[in-house]
Amino acid sequence: MRKYFYMSLFPTYLVTLLLGYFLSPVFFAFFVVIIPITLLGFYDIFQTKHTLMRNYPIVGHFRYLLEAFRPEIQQYFIEKDIDGRPFSRDQRSVIYQRAKSQLDTAPFGTQFDLYKSGAEWLDHSLNPVEELHELPRVYVGNHQCKKPYLASRYNVSAMSYGSLSKTAVLSLNMGAKKGNFAQNTGEGGLAPYHLEGKADVIWQIGTGYFGCRNPDGSFNAELFEKKSQLENIKMIEIKLSQGAKPGHGGILPAAKVSDEVVAIRHVEKGKDVISPPWHGEFSTPAQMMDFITKLRNLSGGKPVGFKLCIGRHSEFLSICKAMIKKDVYPDFITVDGAEGGTGAAPREFTNHMGTPLDDALNFVHNTLIGFGIREKIKLIAAGKVIDGFSMITKFALGADMCNSARGMLMAIGCIQALRCHTNQCPTGIATQDPQLYKLLDVEDKSTRVARFHGQTLNQARDLMQAIGISKVEDIRKGHIKRRMGVGHIATYDDIFATLEVGSLLDFEKAPQSYKKYLLEASEEKF
Repeated sequence: MRKYFYMSLFPTYLVTLLLGYFLSPVFFAFFVVIIPITLLGFYDIFQTKHTLMRNYPIVGHFRYLLEAFRPEIQQYFIEKDIDGRPFSRDQRSVIYQRAKSQLDTAPFGTQFDLYKSGAEWLDHSLNPVEELHELPRVYVGNHQCKKPYLASRYNVSAMSYGSLSKTAVLSLNMGAKKGNFAQNTGEGGLAPYHLEGKADVIWQIGTGYFGCRNPDGSFNAELFEKKSQLENIKMIEIKLSQGAKPGHGGILPAAKVSDEVVAIRHVEKGKDVISPPWHGEFSTPAQMMDFITKLRNLSGGKPVGFKLCIGRHSEFLSICKAMIKKDVYPDFITVDGAEGGTGAAPREFTNHMGTPLDDALNFVHNTLIGFGIREKIKLIAAGKVIDGFSMITKFALGADMCNSARGMLMAIGCIQALRCHTNQCPTGIATQDPQLYKLLDVEDKSTRVARFHGQTLNQARDLMQAIGISKVEDIRKGHIKRRMGVGHIATYDDIFATLEVGSLLDFEKAPQSYKKYLLEASEEKF
């Protein structure tokens, strides 16, 4: 769009001059409008705060003009999430305010309808605890891990280079460094931009084994060992499935497969890159435990875990049975909710496949408790965790940490243009077109990422203080209430089941709701 602005300058001035000379001097008056617009265009090009206006000078202002009209136009154009479900103006505003270090308060009372079914709130205490300096970090790494990682409670969720531009990945990486938290690479492989900013990195290994694969797509142990030894790599995550398209391989449209993507992923140019929906290195839960051990050894003892969106419950029980039988325990499990996802996905998979995060997280937490292995494994929650309150709800359901994708994207300027899969992202974030991504100012956006992260943690901390607790581990389901209907209020304790420690180790003592899954589960098959 910038080139069209430049191209239009000379003919616009020339036509105006000719009309004024040959027809009427009145046409010279158009310069009163043209010159200010021209100056505005040059300002848009050279400012660094708004990538959208750098890429689309002058016309980019119309997007912000629409936002100025409240509430009808903004609600219609802005408040729809990628999958069509509500994403409130208040949630969107809080991300931008925190990223830009703006006043983070809401005027004129509650922004949500607390009398609507599904509304949630916290029970505060009249005896709040003394102010906490910061939300304590958490060690990831059990007794089988040689190099545990002291992690932030809030990190960048999995988003691949290729799906995101180099400047977007680097902005996230530099922001993570400034804020002292970690960035997940996504399944697209370890790119130079995951290392350039020197942040802590969680290297995700997907079914395509990008960055550590042989020409036939199989796993290359030597490549993995070499890269996993890098100092920046703090944890290894095996991706079984993802919330956006569980049961489906990752998708990178051919339009985004640049020469650099080809070199990093070891794939063919000009073709859609579609990962297999299954792993080639293992086909049973027991074999999966062997693969975890293999990666742990190759990486020199770094924390190894896996990510999944919960589908058939018996399959997760099969994994737990394999852990116990093989005496191999992942250091962490990332639970991805079906509502998560930032990239391309078939519509039906996005909208109708997989378990939502709250239900999935509570199930995983309970299952690990039931098998008596919860203390060996940290839980990470991913799926629309974009503010302090949503973090508190995930902690109540068993999470030790949270990951954010869309929150971090909005912090670097995502406007949800919904063109992520077309290679035409107007903000230069989800594109491989250099004309679009090169104007994303990395220094400015990385600072915004660090601010958003810090402010979100601060708000989670302040909420903890208000409910009278000082440790994440002390957050309970009973702290959170949900309106179920008119005059009907329930706590998370009423909504989400709780299991006793070791209750799944004896079939006769197992809850009735689990017995069917226990009978179906086997460490020798998913």
